[in-house]
Amino acid sequence: MATAVSVERDAVAAGLGMSSLGPDDAVLGAVGRAHPFRPSGTTAHGGDGRSLEVIAAGVGPALAAASTASALTAAALRGTPYGLVVSAGIGGGFQPEAPVGSLVVADEIVAADLGAETEDGFLPVTELGFGTVRHEPPAGLVRRVAESAGARAGAVLTVSTVTGTAVRAAALRERHPTALAEAMEGFGVAEAAAAQGVPVLEIRAISNPVGPRDRAAWRIGDALAALTEGFGKLAPVLESWNRHDS
Repeated sequence: MATAVSVERDAVAAGLGMSSLGPDDAVLGAVGRAHPFRPSGTTAHGGDGRSLEVIAAGVGPALAAASTASALTAAALRGTPYGLVVSAGIGGGFQPEAPVGSLVVADEIVAADLGAETEDGFLPVTELGFGTVRHEPPAGLVRRVAESAGARAGAVLTVSTVTGTAVRAAALRERHPTALAEAMEGFGVAEAAAAQGVPVLEIRAISNPVGPRDRAAWRIGDALAALTEGFGKLAPVLESWNRHDS
């Protein structure tokens, strides 16, 4: 699991029954060796040689991608590659479909602002002839997560600049009508996973409405509690899933 910051990491870890490490501790891998990079994190081990690991990978798609890629590479080099990457944390919810305190699982992870602004509107980078702007998590796993955790399934948008106006919120919904949430790391995590052929999932607990920036309306504590509760229900799903299930 890759979160942005330590409070998200700790909320996920608490749901999974893990003990958190300090901010300066290295992440420990399945054989008890430190990774050759140092995002703060925690590890728990399941049966049959499986492990669940949570890292605080950093804020924004670039740092999240770099940290996730480092973790995946380190695991592969020690001979214990991961079978799934999960981007997890809190985020903004598009109203009224994703109310504050609810849980969202991505059926699409979309880079919503990767492209070019033109006089005719926004063009995604794919229309400029480059790259990709979308990753699709395994559909069967998305369904199992939604059913187990009571999450809503829809697109989760990755943005480099958080939405702070009604105009931008409306523009995003017009371009992405199935969007339920926005955050800043999912697409970066997904790109790192895709580069190594590892499936990806994104799960967000909603802390605030997408739209005008109103800090008084943020419910970060409620969202972190929802994240812990959701992952408390998901440990068996994540531990038992394999890519041949979907």
